[in-house]
Parts: sequence; C-alpha cells; structure tokens
Amino acid sequence: MIAGWVVAAAAIIATTPSLSDITSADQESFLPRSYESVQATELGQKAFPQQATATAIIVVKRADGQKLTPADEAKVGQLAQALKAKNIPHTSGYLTGPPAVAPDKSVQIINVGLDAPTPDDPALLDAVRDLRADIGPELANSGLTAGVAGDVASFVDNEDTFNSAFAVVGIATIILIIGLILLIFRSPIAALLPVVVVGVVLSITTGLVAAAGKAFDLSVSQDLQTILLIVLFGIGTDYILFLLFRYRERLRAGDDKRTAMIVTVQRVGEVITSAAGAVIVAFLVLLLASLGFFGSLGPALAIAVGVMLVTSLTLVPAVVSLLGRYVFWPSKAWQRTPKATISHRLGTAVGRRPALVAAASGVLLVALAAGVLGYKADYDFSAGFPQDTESAKAAQDLQRGFAAGALAPTEVYLTTSNGSPLTEQQVSEFAAAVAKAPGVGQAQPPERSTDPSVARVNLLLNENPVSNEAINLVREDLRGAVHASAPPGTRALVGGTTAIFADINSANNRDLSVILPVAAGLIALILALLLRSLVAPIYLVIAVLLNFAATLGATVYLFQGLQGEPGVTFQLPIILYLFVVAIGTDYNILMIARLREEAREGNEPRKAAAIGVEHAGPTVAAAGLILAGTFAVLLLAPISFLQQMGFAVAIGIVLSAFVMSMFFVPALTALIGHKAWWPGHGDERPTSGRHARAVDQPV
Repeated sequence: MIAGWVVAAAAIIATTPSLSDITSADQESFLPRSYESVQATELGQKAFPQQATATAIIVVKRADGQKLTPADEAKVGQLAQALKAKNIPHTSGYLTGPPAVAPDKSVQIINVGLDAPTPDDPALLDAVRDLRADIGPELANSGLTAGVAGDVASFVDNEDTFNSAFAVVGIATIILIIGLILLIFRSPIAALLPVVVVGVVLSITTGLVAAAGKAFDLSVSQDLQTILLIVLFGIGTDYILFLLFRYRERLRAGDDKRTAMIVTVQRVGEVITSAAGAVIVAFLVLLLASLGFFGSLGPALAIAVGVMLVTSLTLVPAVVSLLGRYVFWPSKAWQRTPKATISHRLGTAVGRRPALVAAASGVLLVALAAGVLGYKADYDFSAGFPQDTESAKAAQDLQRGFAAGALAPTEVYLTTSNGSPLTEQQVSEFAAAVAKAPGVGQAQPPERSTDPSVARVNLLLNENPVSNEAINLVREDLRGAVHASAPPGTRALVGGTTAIFADINSANNRDLSVILPVAAGLIALILALLLRSLVAPIYLVIAVLLNFAATLGATVYLFQGLQGEPGVTFQLPIILYLFVVAIGTDYNILMIARLREEAREGNEPRKAAAIGVEHAGPTVAAAGLILAGTFAVLLLAPISFLQQMGFAVAIGIVLSAFVMSMFFVPALTALIGHKAWWPGHGDERPTSGRHARAVDQPV
C-alpha cells in the first residue's frame, strides 16, 4: 500500500499542471451577468476602453492646514505635469484642475490611472510606490504635502500586515498540531504524522484540481491555495486523530498491531467516510451559488476532501500498522487505560443528568443565536485596516473636502435602446436629473464615449460608498430614480463599487437561502444512511444549523455590540459555512457513531452516552482545539475582518466540538433513547456475520 502510494503520488505530481495555470483574478465572473452592476461594467469597458484598471488619487493639501491659494493650485498642476513627464510605468491621465479642488479649498486631487491586465497585478503596486517616491522631491519647500489614496495604495500599505498575518497562521497551525498531539500521545512520530500526510495530500490535490480545471475549463481564485491548506489541515488532523485514538484503544484492549488497525478501520472507517461524504456534499452544494468565486471553490475543496478520505483509509492505516506501538514511541502511557479522567467525569455527568445538560447547552446555543437578529453586513474593508497609513490619512483628507463617495464614484451610464447617437439635450437633461437623485452629494460633468450612443455621469454619494447606508440607498432608491430619469428611447445602468456591493449583497442572501437548506437536507440523508435512522439525523442537522446561528450571533455580540462596529464582514456567513458547518459536522458524526456503537454493545441510552463522551470526547476535544487555535491566532492581526474571521471560526469550532458534540447531542440522544434510532434500530446488537462482537476480542 505504501509503495503504491509513493508511485501514484509521484506520477500525479509529475504529470499534472500547476494550480497557477487555472488561477484567475477576473472579477467579471464574480457576479452573474444578469446583475445590473456587471452589465454596467461591461458597457463601460466597451464604451470607454481607455479607462484605467484602477485609480490612484493623489491628495494634496497645505502642510499648515490652511486653505489652498491660487499659487498652491498652480503648483499642484505643475506636480501633475512633472509626474506625467517621468513616464512611470502603468500610469496614465494625471488629471487635475479647478474641478479637482475641494469646495472648501482644503485639498486638491490628481487622478492617476493605473493600467495592468488584472486589478491585482503586482505592477500596479510598483506604480504606486514609484509615484510616492517621486512626489516628495517635487513638493520639497513648497509648503504642500501629499498622500496617495485608493484601493491599490491601501494594499501597498497593508501588504506586509497581510503576509505576516498568514505566515503567523501557517506557523501557528503546525506548532499547534505538533504541540497538542505531542501533549496527547507524548510521541514525536504521532505529532509529525498529520503534518507529513497533509503535505503529501496538498501536493497531490493541487495537481488534481489543476487537471480538473484544465479538463472542465474551470478557473479558481488566488485564495484557493490558502483555503486548501486550512481545510486539509482541519479535516486531515481530525481523521488521523480519529484513527490514532481508536488504534490506541484497541492496543490497550490487547490486540496485536495489525488486528488493532483492522478493527480500527472497521469501526472508524465508516465514520470517516460519512464525515468526508458530508463535507464533500457541503462543498459541492457551493455549485448552486450565483457568486462565481464560491461556485469554483466547491469542486476544488471537494476534490481535496476526497483525496484526504482515500489517504485516511489507506495510506495512514498502512503506515500506522507498520509502525505499530512505535507510533506512540517513546511514551508507554498508551499501555495504561487512564482512570477518572476529565472525559470520564464529563461522560458520567451527561449520562446521569441528560435533561439538565441538554437544556443548559441548548439554552446557551439559542441565546447566542439570538444575536443573528442584529446582524449587519459590512463591506468597508478600508475601515478595518490600520488608520495611520498614508492611504488611510489621504482618504480621510479627501472625504473631508469632497462628498463621502469621492473615493469610489457611482458610475451611471446612459445608452440608446437601438444604438442611435445620444443627443446633447438627452445627455444634459439626464445629467441634471440624476444630480438630484436621492443621496447624491455631487455630480461630475457628463462624459461622452467614442461610441456616440453611450454617455457616463459619475455621482459622488453623501454616504461612505461601501457603507450599508450607501448600499441600501443604491439598491432601493437611487437605481429607481436613475432609471426613471432616462429619456424616452434610452436606458440607464448603475455601476461602480457601491452598485457591485449592492448586487453582491443580493446574491449572497440568495446563495445562503439556497445553500444552507440544500446542504442540510443532503447531510441529513448521509446521516440517515450511516445511522439507518430518520430521527437522529433530524435533530443532528437542527443542531448544526443552530450552531451556525450561534456562531454568527456570538460574532455580532462581540464586534457590533461590544466594539461598536457598523457590521461584520459580508463574507463571514460563507466562511462559517465552509469551516463550521462543513468541518464541524465531523465532530457530530464521530460522536453519534460512537453512541450507536455503545448502544449496540447492550448499553442503555444513558450509559451509552456516558461511555461515548468518555471515549470520543478526547478525540473531538483535541481536533477542535487544534482547528480553533489556528484561527484564534488571527485575532492578533491588526486588520478588523481578519480578527472577525479568526474569532468567528474559532468560537464556531469550539461550540461545535464542546457544546454541541460533547454535551447537546449525546444528552439529547440519551433523552430520546431507543427512539433515536427509529426505524432501523441501529442500536441493536449485531447477531450474525463475521463483523460481530467477536472480531473485537484480543488475538
């Protein structure tokens, strides 16, 4: 088996393409074309082909804080021409003048176009760095100071923060896995096993995902590599721990090393298969998402889990059975069954008072879930970045001098229905009408395209363009007013950052309303097949959905309530779906399978719950601590949405592993009793076949 794996892994790694071959940063596929913001973007790209990929805004002000003088304005014009003459690669435009001076004379801006094939091209970052290097000498001794704002400039300022945050997470993951498993098994071999196995699986998976992408013309996000690593470490560590804990248990029972592994795979293999099946289904359901990023993410993650499943049932058992008791070397603690452990006391408490335990854990989950009622999505990434950077300070100066939406104008396009040229009267009347639309602070002069049937008016909103207020304004009032302002024979489209986020908000809500019920139904089906029961899957799926709501609610309480933030990052519900609903289901499946196993041994429901928590509890606790600890490290990052993601996933895994799997589910199962296994009576002792109890005896 091991030799076969070495050959297969080498062949796959050598013959499959690289993941970078199918990686795309094309945001056009993020939203379906049916959304208005996408149609507006496409129209703008065709009608204004000269428009830049991104924009850098140079914000110039007096160093003494006074109003700009005519001499200062002339100096800003000279700065624009001097920078343009330097021919900085990937820059264009350098537009300024009287319209670029704030009404209160506090600042003047220079709009610089940034041109590259994709919005995240590293060349754009270099262009901003070159701009900044050249601005200082040009303004020396002028009494003026300047800063560069915009999305690209913000990324330049926070690039090191991002890189260091993810590097810390990667290092923390490995340290936590090695450290906790070393603490549990007191063996360096057992501690290094997940790291080595996940490394091999990651190499194979990236090759298979790339091959599938080539074969089916799929593209993936640049974030996939990071997400793959987290998912594989999460489920890989879970499945290896499932095997090691049961293997140690069988060795303690007196089995030889190979018989111990045979029984382990017989008992845990079904659990791992069902758990992986549930996770694969949960990921494949992402194909139903209208957001392109999630649609491409689903198959890639499903392939990763499939490879990990095969690895867990073949390579890992082969390696462990070959090593035998040396997998726990040098410790000899595996030989002794611990007495009066914490898990034994917890199991006894669950078995003796299941009603109290179920009520207490259920009330906690419901109380946390109530926080969802106050949930608000937050799209303002820049507000979560450190505010002492050049881009953040320049953006604050810009928004003080102009309307709040100056950093991201709302783009309104007017075009004729039949392709005939727009008249000057149509354009001027439309521009005057949309300038009075709800929430508009300023309207820039209309621009005519080289295509005579298209014109554009940029609107600066009174609200922060990525705030919930602005997004709701565009979706509910502004679009209607703009559409109504279109002259007869024309149509208007609303685009720009705020409109894109408004459509993403609609798509996100739609996706969650489809994905969660479908995934819940399919996971329930897998549980029904595993347990041969219709009752247990119902309350297990309800527990999973309740845990999802509790996790999101806890995050709302902390960040919106205690910290007073306007909302939590709009991506959080899908992130929780990936790491809490999908992976957290593993713990439920392990626990319920152990409860059924103990019931099959003839134990009454309460006794089965006590033994199940005692034996499966340490596995669930170890796996949950490792994954939760990994994400908790993100709380150290100085970026708000990373902190939110770290807290939310960490608390979600803690609730999944400890509250739901160790207390709520076993207590509820004990209360329901034998009816939990209706109609298949999966708790009855097997009476025939070679897999009956006899196989569990020492050889």
